[in-house]
Amino acid sequence: MAVTNAPPGYRFTEKHEWVKVEGDTALIGISDYAQGALGDIVFVDLPKVGKTIKQFDTFGTIESVKAAEDLYAPVSGEVTEVNANLAKNPAAVNSDPFGAWMIRVKGIDKAQVENLLDPESYRELVSKLD
Repeated sequence: MAVTNAPPGYRFTEKHEWVKVEGDTALIGISDYAQGALGDIVFVDLPKVGKTIKQFDTFGTIESVKAAEDLYAPVSGEVTEVNANLAKNPAAVNSDPFGAWMIRVKGIDKAQVENLLDPESYRELVSKLD
């Protein structure tokens, strides 16, 4: 059952969030494995622009037909943008979990990013979950 798509350039948490650094900001979303485990996503609750998030603290929730789960920040930073498309089309996370990012943050600490799982380590983690 494990969906192990973990593209290069992304870092992952053990709770299945991803971060992709783009210049001095970073995009955050959930992994392919997470969206597959959740099933059909029906709602995503995200923070407001300007909110400061802390690494590994919750920054929102995601709901599917099966469950509601907290979203955990892979890095600390200030939210500069929220993917407004997810309010109208939360299922985009199911069809494209890496394209359907959730929030963009600035003020990130690159050391926090480096301490997360690289794609190979994340695939190893997920392979043990089945």
